[in-house]
Amino acid sequence: PLLSNMASSTTGDGVSEAQTGKKSKKTKNQVDESELLTVPDGWKEPTFTKDDNPRGLLEESSFATLFPKYREAYLRECWPLVEKALGEAHIKGSLDLIEGSMTVCTTKKTFDPYAIVRARDLIKLLARSVPFEQAVRILQDDVACDIIKIGTLVRNRERFVKRRQRLIGPKGSTLKALELLTNCYVMVQGNTVSALGPYNGLKEVRKVVMDTMKNVHPIYNIKTLMIKRELSKDPELRMQNWERFLPKFRHKNLAKRKEPKKKSVKKEYTPFPPQQPESKVDKELATGEFFLRESVKKRKRMEEIKVKQAEALTKKQEERNRAFIPPKEKPLMKKTAKAPADGKLDINAIKDKVKKAKTKKLGAPPVNPAPPTSTSTDKKKKAKTKNKG
Repeated sequence: PLLSNMASSTTGDGVSEAQTGKKSKKTKNQVDESELLTVPDGWKEPTFTKDDNPRGLLEESSFATLFPKYREAYLRECWPLVEKALGEAHIKGSLDLIEGSMTVCTTKKTFDPYAIVRARDLIKLLARSVPFEQAVRILQDDVACDIIKIGTLVRNRERFVKRRQRLIGPKGSTLKALELLTNCYVMVQGNTVSALGPYNGLKEVRKVVMDTMKNVHPIYNIKTLMIKRELSKDPELRMQNWERFLPKFRHKNLAKRKEPKKKSVKKEYTPFPPQQPESKVDKELATGEFFLRESVKKRKRMEEIKVKQAEALTKKQEERNRAFIPPKEKPLMKKTAKAPADGKLDINAIKDKVKKAKTKKLGAPPVNPAPPTSTSTDKKKKAKTKNKG
């Protein structure tokens, strides 16, 4: 029993040690992953110097791009500055005004193999109306560019112009807000949008531009970018999912599918062919006209034509007579006495009305003659006495 207890104790200790070892390994791995994902503050990638590639490049590389006619005057002015900036990276640039093209190529002194790619992007940006002060930033290590083609995303030209203007905003306010949030320079010109800045910013700019061309207002994306900017400042939320903080916008106005005015209803399928329509001869055989003489047939046709002509004449005559029919006048509304509320007739009131009507007739004696007043008789007597005197 003592030996069995010792064995069990040793096995238990071994299991516990193994478990603790696994846990410690897991925590170490988690710490390592988190450290790898986070970039230390103030860290920069070391610059590529001549010591990294002392022998230079084996072959010459070159790129050329065309530019529009309206850019010729500006490029002629700023070309000495372009040559000076390219000369620092040991790259040769040439401007052909006759052909309307810009060319960059490597030299024997060029040691950075990626410098020619940056020079190619520089001439592309200059051709797309980006000013030299901004385009020269592409020669830096932490700056990249993206030329987004938006010309083929919208078919209707008027709709395309409206959406492009929506991206710029009133007095360029939307574009300025996008530049501040992404730390990129954005230039909208013709059928392209040129962006210049860090890689993360370029990714966001492309998303905003593509959504705007798909009829999503840029203010929604700008709002999400503002929230992301505030969340990135908090070190605790850096490793967490941000979806719960970001707003979810839904389409309120769903485009209804236009239905045709005339809907064609499909008939039920039948394996039998449709019945043949009756011919003229068949109809004549059914009515019995086929066996009549030609003169009788002709007379019958003439009668039918005359009947039709008579109907047409009557219709025309009716249409002509419509102009002479006077319009119906509206009847005048007569003031009628209000009927009693109870719905019973007042007989005494009717009798009084009849009596008054009789008195109004010409030559009719009054019903109740009024007795002469005393004042009138006194006046007559006084007048007689005066005349006698």
